[in-house]
Amino acid sequence: QVQLVESGGGLAQAGGSLRLSCVASGRTFSSYALGWYRQAPGKERVGVLCISSSDDSTYYGDSVKGRFTISRDRTRNSVDLQMNSLKAEDTAVYYCAADRTTVNTAQSLCLIPAIFRTWGRGTQVTVSS
Repeated sequence: QVQLVESGGGLAQAGGSLRLSCVASGRTFSSYALGWYRQAPGKERVGVLCISSSDDSTYYGDSVKGRFTISRDRTRNSVDLQMNSLKAEDTAVYYCAADRTTVNTAQSLCLIPAIFRTWGRGTQVTVSS
């Protein structure tokens, strides 16, 4: 079973950048589908960026297109989320997720959180306007 630990969250000003990292332990997750989700106070958890296991195709949520990027590093057994041009509405707890699912459509991975059976504990991102 793989365990996930997120890091890199914190406080940023609007327009600034943060880089989140999710490191896996217990098992290499090179064959796993991966995703970054976020949950703002009082709101549901939503998919931000997801990457399939089959061909590393990526889905970007509409709210983050052109600002956020996801990258998988198989040598570090990690997946990073680079967040640029941050906005106050990006404030949320960000979660890393992984699964050896057969679902290989990146968009589906971001629309159906139940696909992922392994989650990190989350890291808080706060953007001040």
